[in-house]
Amino acid sequence: MINENVFIALLHFPAMDKEGKTIITSFTTMDLHDIARPSRAYEINTFYIVQPVDAQRKVIRRQISYWTSPEGREANPTRYEIVQIVKLKYTFEEVVEDISQRRGKRPVIVGTDAREYPNTVGYRELAERIQRREEDFLIVFGTGYGIPPDLMRTFDLILEPVKGAGDWNHLSVRNAVAIILDRLLSSNRC
Repeated sequence: MINENVFIALLHFPAMDKEGKTIITSFTTMDLHDIARPSRAYEINTFYIVQPVDAQRKVIRRQISYWTSPEGREANPTRYEIVQIVKLKYTFEEVVEDISQRRGKRPVIVGTDAREYPNTVGYRELAERIQRREEDFLIVFGTGYGIPPDLMRTFDLILEPVKGAGDWNHLSVRNAVAIILDRLLSSNRC
């Protein structure tokens, strides 16, 4: 695994609604597959899904169980391979604790957002730090209308927003993950 020092987390809680209130968002099956695929392609260590609602967790576990079963593996070997790197957690704190225990140190926590923050870091700078393999990195992605600002302020770094050709930058989290992993980890980076 080339990027064993890179982890990602998809937060269903805490998340924001369009009024800025803290909410729990629902899991979508597209998130599992469409985030696990680039996670595997860029050889990250683990893709965490943070979902505190037991009914939602049951759906996620059922999907992971099917694709990791002999029947699922035979039906789609590629899907079997990608769900191997998915871990389900109740809270964001559990993610940080899991990485810290597994790796023996706390990861550098990198938030993502469409807005800029004072501790914003560029793609090149973060890519260079990742490539040195001296630190572990947890890149955190939000759902709904993003990660609440009070949590964002606790992160070590905030990655600069994904910018397209114009000023519109409200991408799906699936698109954002793929673009960000490519910018940070691609072997054919510009």
